[in-house]
Order: sequence, then C-alpha cells, then structure tokens
Amino acid sequence: MHLDVHSLRDFYYRSALGRAAQRAVRDQVLRYWPNAKGQTVVGYGFAVPLLRPYLKESRRVVGLMPAPQGVMPWPTGLPNVSALCEETLWPLETGHVDKLVLMHGLETSERPSEVLEECYRVLGPGGEALFIVPNRSGLWARSDNTPFGFGRPYSLGQLDSQLRQYDFVRQSHVSVLYQPPSPRRFWMRTGPMWEGIGRAIPAVVAGGVLIVRASKRYPPQRKGLGDRVRVPNPLEVLSPVPKKEPKPV
Repeated sequence: MHLDVHSLRDFYYRSALGRAAQRAVRDQVLRYWPNAKGQTVVGYGFAVPLLRPYLKESRRVVGLMPAPQGVMPWPTGLPNVSALCEETLWPLETGHVDKLVLMHGLETSERPSEVLEECYRVLGPGGEALFIVPNRSGLWARSDNTPFGFGRPYSLGQLDSQLRQYDFVRQSHVSVLYQPPSPRRFWMRTGPMWEGIGRAIPAVVAGGVLIVRASKRYPPQRKGLGDRVRVPNPLEVLSPVPKKEPKPV
C-alpha cells in the first residue's frame, strides 16, 4: 500500500528527521553517481528528493509517481518534471533511461514483479538502477514515524534474489541511516556520528535502508509471456473465411 504523497512531502521537506534522512540517502546516491551529464535520470515512487543534484547537467530528469500515491509538482520554483503514472505502465520509451532510482516504489507496491518488468524495459544498455528499500534488520522498518516503516522490508538476500529473477545484476550495495528514527535532539545531533560508526562496523548496528546498485542483464535469460503469444497478421483477420468444399459422397 502506497503512502499519500502529502505525507511523504511533509516528512522529507517539513520535518528535521526527514531532511536528515534525505541528506544521508542522497549523499550515497551521489557517491555512486557523481554526475549524469547529458543523461536521462528517472525516479519512481517518491524519489524526487534525490534528483535535485541532476537537474542542471542531465539531458532529462523525470519524477514518476504512482497513481495510488498521488503526485505533486516538483521542483519548487522550476519547470515541473514530475508526472503521475500507472504502476506498471510508465510513459517512457523503451531503453532510453540511463539512471533509474526507486524509493518508496517497490516495497509499497502490490505488484512488485510488474514494477521490475517496467524497470527492465525502460533502462537502456549500460544503464544502472538504484533500488532503495527498508532494511528488514534495521530500526527504521519497525517505526511508524517514517515512510520506511510501511510496506515490505527486505534483507539483502531477498532483494538480490528478486532482482536476479528479473535479469538485474547487483553491482554493489550499501546500508545507510544508522541513527535511530527519532526526532529527539540528541539523536539528531549525533546522527553523523552514527552514520560513521555504522559504516565502519556494520555488524554492530544495522542501517535502516538498503541501497542496491544494479545493471540489467542483456540479453535476458528469462523469456517473457509475450514470447509464447502469436500475434495474428491483420490481413489474416480481415480476410474472408474460406468456404469449405463439400465432401464427395
């Protein structure tokens, strides 16, 4: 079940905890992708807080928001690049996306398999995707105070297995959001310290969010349903039905 777009907006743009989470996740996205000059960058779900650094140099930036969630104009003060779409029918050409980010789009969907089908379809050769999901072992997945407490949390093995089924190959992964999901001043002030500790000794505390960087396998190993469907020739459909000759007596 998707959260309402207004709840997501209020968390990421109007709360101190949300702004801290946005900064931690976006910093990691920039470590993976320091620039996207001349490329097409797409976010799905509520990924727009992560896309702002790419607005200037990218060829195109699109923020897709699923219909059950709702849509809001973004970015503020600039031409709108967000669009409402069906979960499994994105208004994008096949194979034209260079960088794709999913946040609050996979774990909240009732049709995650079809969402991954769309991810594979729109991603171009050499393109990469970042799948950002709640970590099953982290505190953020157990708290209703943040959007990461909703939907299905993943372990790395679960997410990796699901991505492999849809012909994605994991390139790397990382955990972020080691600070507790609390707006209390002490935890907010010590947030950077917890991030440093978590990165140094991840066995001690689990990060609240998993980020998996993946590329598409091409050609795919899996055959889609369309491979087994025969599409009739229009001329065959429109041609008259041949009359049967009577059998000789």
